[in-house]
Amino acid sequence: MANVAQKVTLSPSRDIPFDKLVLSESNVRRIKAGVSVEELAEDIARRGLLQSLHVRPVLDVEGAETGQFEIPAGGRRFQALALLVKQRRLAKTAPIPCIVRDAASEVLAEDDSLAENMQRVALHPLDQFRAFMTLRDKGQGDEEIAAAFFVTPQVVRQRLKLASVAPALLEVYAEDGMTLEQLMAFTVNPDHARQEQVWDAVKNSWNREPYGIRRMLTETSVRVSDRRAIFVGVDAYEAAGGVVLRDLFQGDDGGWLEDPALLDRLVAEKLQIEAEALASEGWKWIEVATDLPYGYSHGLRRLAGDPAPMTDEESASHAALLAEYRALEGEYSGQDEYPEEIDVRLGELETVMEALEQRPLIYDPADVVRAGAFVTLDRDGSLAIYRGYVRPEDEPRVETTVQDGDGSEAVGQGGDVDGSGCQHSRTSVGGNVITTGGQPIGADLSGEEDDGALKPLPERLVMELTAHRTLALREAIGRSPDVALTLLLLKLVTDTFCTSPASGSCLEASVRHVYMSAQARAQTPA
Repeated sequence: MANVAQKVTLSPSRDIPFDKLVLSESNVRRIKAGVSVEELAEDIARRGLLQSLHVRPVLDVEGAETGQFEIPAGGRRFQALALLVKQRRLAKTAPIPCIVRDAASEVLAEDDSLAENMQRVALHPLDQFRAFMTLRDKGQGDEEIAAAFFVTPQVVRQRLKLASVAPALLEVYAEDGMTLEQLMAFTVNPDHARQEQVWDAVKNSWNREPYGIRRMLTETSVRVSDRRAIFVGVDAYEAAGGVVLRDLFQGDDGGWLEDPALLDRLVAEKLQIEAEALASEGWKWIEVATDLPYGYSHGLRRLAGDPAPMTDEESASHAALLAEYRALEGEYSGQDEYPEEIDVRLGELETVMEALEQRPLIYDPADVVRAGAFVTLDRDGSLAIYRGYVRPEDEPRVETTVQDGDGSEAVGQGGDVDGSGCQHSRTSVGGNVITTGGQPIGADLSGEEDDGALKPLPERLVMELTAHRTLALREAIGRSPDVALTLLLLKLVTDTFCTSPASGSCLEASVRHVYMSAQARAQTPA
């Protein structure tokens, strides 16, 4: 005989005045957790009571109903309603929707309370992310959503950012194929194709750490802390159409600039503007480079300029700062160490005085027209300008005579002899030329002459001519031992006694000491 299924009878629901309800001692919740009562009260005031209270009639000693009802399940909702009544936002006799359990039921009150709390299934985080996205799509702003769910707007933005990850990765996360921390890492780059590409690369790898995912997603980007980004400025980069990647879940030092090519172009344009402003000082050439190569000043003579004098105001300010510095040093000289505030103040004074003492150099106008400057970036992203470098070919020349091997004298162009006996070559001085990477910036390609000013030769042609000239000099010196000996002596004397940093010579010669690694043992006479 088949078993007959037992019919289920649900407890009836009814509205009970608030003043007829009391909190039951059978409620198993004792420790506060989750949303606070105050926040729950505000939520009930905004959207009403979403879940009824579970109540039982209160019986007297004889087992008769007293008209009161105890609440074994729904105690926090009751406390939130009590807070609204206390704030006079809810009437004491307001009807409260309740599910009434029969007083004679075999199910214990503690059973009801425990079941209500244990059988609840927490919402999956992805469902919450998508719900926030739906609310925003329906017109609610971040601030409004945050206020409705008692979180900060930053939390809302984070949840929305998680919901915007590639759908394929969200499905992997929903099936527990990746952790929440890994999903957070994918929010760094909004490119879904790149996100899926990185996941395909790491999903079968032993290393799936979030920091590795972030590194792969930003490997073609430039950090905001990069000196190029500091020089240009993030605002200028974004105004030019650049995109900044940001991490909402951990510190990112300002984020990453996604378009390095745009950044490099903005750096070059800003450096060019600085170089054009520098050209008004009258320099013959200006070399612009984001990174100067190692040894960029090798073979160039540095002009010795004079520091610009301080104005009367600057001198007075420097004297006042120095007096304060010495007074503080004298006052605390007997202590083992300065108090923290005094040490900070001394550091501030040193910084200001050093800034006043770093005076710009003033150069002789006659030297400026044959010298040049380098415009580049410093390590901290600030503009760096190095003035006063003279190329060997720009040195003034004088006629010199060199005795040939047969005793005859050859007249040629030698170097201009300065006070130290060093000689330098010279070329004509024309208008200033701004170059970057060896190529002129804004050169006129129309073929018209610009008032007779000299134009720089192409770099490749200069290299070929230099190679031919070097071979010719080697051949000529090899055929004249006396000239070779004279040039060798000149080179050695120049390197020994010349104090100028410019060599001005194409001859390489040096003296080095050679020590034997092993020597024969001295013989002792018999």
